[in-house]
Amino acid sequence: MTPVRQRRAGLGLILIRASAACLAVGSLAVVLWTGIDDRGAALAFGLLVAVGELTRWNGPEDRQAAPLAAAGALSYALLGENGGHPTHHGVAQIVAVVLAASLLGSVPHIARGHGPVLDPLARRVLTVGFAAVCFQPPYNRGMFGGWGGHAYALLLVALLALTALCDAVLAAAAAHSRTGWPFGPLLRDELRSLLGIGSAVCATGAVMALAVAVAGLWALPVFCLPLLLAQVSLRRYTAVRATYRQTIASLARATEIAGCTPAGHARRVAGLSRAVGRDLGLSEAELNVLEYAALMHDIGQLSLVDPVPAGATAVLPAAQQRRIALLGGAVVRQTGVDGAVAVVVERQADPYREQPMAARIVRAVNAFEEKARDAGPGGPLTALEELRLGTAGEYAPEVVEALARVLSRGCLTLPSVG
Repeated sequence: MTPVRQRRAGLGLILIRASAACLAVGSLAVVLWTGIDDRGAALAFGLLVAVGELTRWNGPEDRQAAPLAAAGALSYALLGENGGHPTHHGVAQIVAVVLAASLLGSVPHIARGHGPVLDPLARRVLTVGFAAVCFQPPYNRGMFGGWGGHAYALLLVALLALTALCDAVLAAAAAHSRTGWPFGPLLRDELRSLLGIGSAVCATGAVMALAVAVAGLWALPVFCLPLLLAQVSLRRYTAVRATYRQTIASLARATEIAGCTPAGHARRVAGLSRAVGRDLGLSEAELNVLEYAALMHDIGQLSLVDPVPAGATAVLPAAQQRRIALLGGAVVRQTGVDGAVAVVVERQADPYREQPMAARIVRAVNAFEEKARDAGPGGPLTALEELRLGTAGEYAPEVVEALARVLSRGCLTLPSVG
């Protein structure tokens, strides 16, 4: 990404943070001036959000780290009645209470060095503010007075769906600004994540708002329990996935321990392959398959009688590369890893026009890593030029271009692609 594009992308993140800061400061000022209405509800929902932040899990891939806090904040934004009595808290009070509770619940995490990043807090302020603006002013003007039963419940679900979409757009925009990755695939991944814990958060927020309207604040601890159980299940699922990834990484190190490949080669190829795949717009599931295949792309060398010098398969004849790839795919299938990973490993030596995208990426990145390693101080630039010269028959041009873009973000001075 060029410096101009980096500055333009960074403006999006600055805009998100500035908007959240203005909304937060304005809301706090209004609350300090007018006071807090219905303090019991404010305290109950603030406590729920704070507890949700306390139970937040700092996972490596978690998009919704504090589902209970998010559901509590959304239910407060959509609260119209409390035990049959109309509420009168406004948008400013909702934002102020959620902000204060989120900061309070984050204190232990900050003390342990796991404090919230500014972006998730900015997203919560903006999304809660969006939901409150959509619901509270029309409700206080009596516009929803004729909505009852199923219609009112569907109204809350529709508002929560719009809020979830707003949050997904903000999350994708923030990630695009930080990384420069394509906005479309990032938004697609965020929308897909809504089908998991995101849908549970929205459903719990709507149910809690409806329950408090009928039964009062005592409904909060009852209806938040299912989401807590879902959060525990999500942690266990993520832990299993982390163990699965560690197992694959350990298998990949077998070629290094056997002296077939240099130390760290598989890890470097996997990291760079994932970055290239992200730049090309692969989904999260496709990126996982790509990463696992890149980690295990050399495992076929374990079946060779005579090891390849320095594990450099890119310089071997095509027939020998294909044989190693097929041996690697057979080994991967024996390990019980996803069959899609074995397919990528098997086809990494095929002509690129016949390869799936993941195999094209692994082939190009592996060749780049091997050539750059052996080319001296100017290795990355020399290796990239060799790959460009090979786009006529060996390497996919779009993959080489994406590789150049990824490398340019790493502050390498590269000639223009193209």
